[in-house]
Amino acid sequence: MRKLLQYLVILLVTLTLVGCGFHLRDSYQLPPNMHNVAIEASAFSEFRSVLKQRFELAGAEIVAAEQAGLVVMVINDQLDRRTLSLSQSGQVAEYELIYTVNYQLLLPNKAPRELQVEVYRDYQDDPNFALAKTREREVLVREMRDEAARQLLRQTIAQLIE
Repeated sequence: MRKLLQYLVILLVTLTLVGCGFHLRDSYQLPPNMHNVAIEASAFSEFRSVLKQRFELAGAEIVAAEQAGLVVMVINDQLDRRTLSLSQSGQVAEYELIYTVNYQLLLPNKAPRELQVEVYRDYQDDPNFALAKTREREVLVREMRDEAARQLLRQTIAQLIE
């Protein structure tokens, strides 16, 4: 009797999760024209490799532009920062990092769609710990690239479903 109750509880929890639309993070249902994707970006772009990895994890195959059902053209990606606060001595105490990616979606027989992704992070600066803060900033930028690639993938899927 106890095992039957355990099975019923597991079944109920599973049905509840499936019924509410729960999905594991980064598990996507790709539209048919996203199975073969070409990514065009600067050959030395760090974002290009992160984006390629994101698309492959989602189940897309990266191919040449001639064979692709979708071409993602990364126009530019840039990192900016702006001052958020100053210390009592007038030095910058906190920055906001802004990572922006401008890109186009190119579909056969359709007009190109220009889109943008922005990711924001706060970053506290302390000139007394310059080396540690430089490494922290590098980690933040890496995480921002990954988040931008995730957002780009989600935006692309949303654009193709419409």
